[in-house]
Amino acid sequence: MKPAAGAPGPAPVRVVLADDEPLLRAGLRTVLQVGGTIRVVAEAGDGDALLAAVGEHHPDVVLADVQMPGTDGLAALRILCARPDAPPAAVLTTFDLDDYVAEALRIGVQGFLLKDAEPDALIRAVRDLAAGGAVLDPRITARLLPRLAAGSAPPASGRPADLTMRENQVLGLLAAGESNAAIACHLGLAEATVKKYVSALLVKLGAQNRVQAALLAQGWGAG
Repeated sequence: MKPAAGAPGPAPVRVVLADDEPLLRAGLRTVLQVGGTIRVVAEAGDGDALLAAVGEHHPDVVLADVQMPGTDGLAALRILCARPDAPPAAVLTTFDLDDYVAEALRIGVQGFLLKDAEPDALIRAVRDLAAGGAVLDPRITARLLPRLAAGSAPPASGRPADLTMRENQVLGLLAAGESNAAIACHLGLAEATVKKYVSALLVKLGAQNRVQAALLAQGWGAG
C-alpha cells in the first residue's frame, strides 16, 4: 500500500562521515544526500573528532577513512566498535591499505568500501548498513580472504559439510549482504529465528562476525 498523499516518508539515514580530505568529504556528502534518503549529520577530519561526532549525533551509520592524522580512523573505530550501542560502521579504503582493512575486519567493522565506489553503490551500502546488513565491495573481497583464512579456524579452508539446507540458505543471503530482517522476509522466517541461524553459522564457520562469514561464503562461491 502506498503512503497517503502528504504523509511523511521514512526518516533519512543519519551518517557521520570521517576523512581528512575536505574535498573528498564534500564529494561523498553530495553523493549521499542527492536523493534525500540519507543525511550527513556531521563530518570529522580525525579519529578524535569522529568519536566526538558520534557521541553528539548518535548516527545510524559511520563511514570512516582508516588513515587520518592524530588518532586515526582505525583507532577510533576500535573504540567505537567495542561499545554495546555502537552504530554500524564501514571503512572507506583504497587498494594499498590491506593491513588496515584486515585489522578493521578483526575489530568488527561491518562494511568495506573503496573510495571510488559508484554513487549508487555507496548509497545502497549506507542503506544496507542501516538495516543491519554487511557491505563488502567485491573488488576487495579477494584481498581480504587470504588474511581471514590465515587467522581463522579450520572451517575457513572449505564450506563445512554439516551445514543444513536452511543454514546454507541463510549463509547465501548473508553473503549477499542482507540484514536479518531481509533474510527473514526472503525465507518466511521470524527475525529471531534468523538470528539463531546466524549465531549457529558463526560458530560452525569459526567466524567472529557476519562480515567474516560473508567473506568466507563469497570465497567458496568464487572457488
